[in-house]
Amino acid sequence: MLMRLDWDTVVYFFPKLLVKLPVTISIVLVATVFGLLLGFVLALAQLERVFVLRQVSKIAVSFLRGTPIIVQMFLIFFGLPLLLKAIGLDIDDLDKIWFIYLTYSINAAAFFSEILRSSIGAVPRAQWDAAEGSGLTRAQTYRRIVLPQSVAVALPATGMTITSLLQDTSLAFMLGIVDVVGQVKALGSITGRLLEGYIVAAFFFVLLSVLLERIFHKAEKKVTFRKKAT
Repeated sequence: MLMRLDWDTVVYFFPKLLVKLPVTISIVLVATVFGLLLGFVLALAQLERVFVLRQVSKIAVSFLRGTPIIVQMFLIFFGLPLLLKAIGLDIDDLDKIWFIYLTYSINAAAFFSEILRSSIGAVPRAQWDAAEGSGLTRAQTYRRIVLPQSVAVALPATGMTITSLLQDTSLAFMLGIVDVVGQVKALGSITGRLLEGYIVAAFFFVLLSVLLERIFHKAEKKVTFRKKAT
């Protein structure tokens, strides 16, 4: 017999999942900020053709893009403490959320690095040469000429990556993190009702995804307008 939807339970779940929404959002924000920073470093290592760093960057990006994030999460959660213990550092008492932040940040970095690498590479070579001829340093060329132009190219893919990152946070409960999905599992074991909880969780994820889409759509229009104005 099919389980009937209980709207009273849906109403019961709504506020209890809402209070866990900041946990999910914090994972996305932390992973986005640090993922962009690390992704830029990985992209530079390939763009500037520093042999050793370039090879390390390629291997890291290939591994992170080619393995499921849940595998990376368990490798970091179980492997990092063992690795650090070998050099005398004990992080066994570290809150699990930090392992989640680290996992999602380095995973996002791999995808952001490819976005940044391709968007920077889209800047015409003539502009690099003109900047060099004008006496600009490499750092000044990136800051004043290359990065402002590459932002317009990178925005659509960046928005999609962050939206995908939001959806991937649903796996954080596997380490016992009580985010939106973790709260569904916890309350489901108490009430015996999971369907209603997943309906509410789906609503929150759709709402956040639409909000991200709107934000990036407006950002793209603004950047495009400025580009045309100049």
